[in-house]
Amino acid sequence: MTVVANTLVGAVAAFHVYVMVLEMFLWQGPRGRALHGLGPDGARITAPLAANQGLYNGFLAAGLAWGLVADDPVGFQAQVFFLCCVVLAGAYGAATASRSILYVQFAPAAVALAAVLAAS
Repeated sequence: MTVVANTLVGAVAAFHVYVMVLEMFLWQGPRGRALHGLGPDGARITAPLAANQGLYNGFLAAGLAWGLVADDPVGFQAQVFFLCCVVLAGAYGAATASRSILYVQFAPAAVALAAVLAAS
């Protein structure tokens, strides 16, 4: 069960690295603009906000990676804390921004959290 939990935590961390890169570095390109249906001007205006969001996604990924490499009990505690952060952010985003966040952020983190708790 630990292997499954670690794999799921790693997948959630990888997703947040991807989002960080998208928001911090690719926001004004075609992929970044398509994410929220922005034109070039909208992407240019919102780029500083997106970069800030991207930085936070990087912090989530770093915390999850720390949880994977740290010895227990710190590793377990870091995984639980950062997965709870992702779950809460996903729930808030799904309620306020886009329902798709429920499927791409909230659900994977909730499954990973359940697996981490079950493996402990």
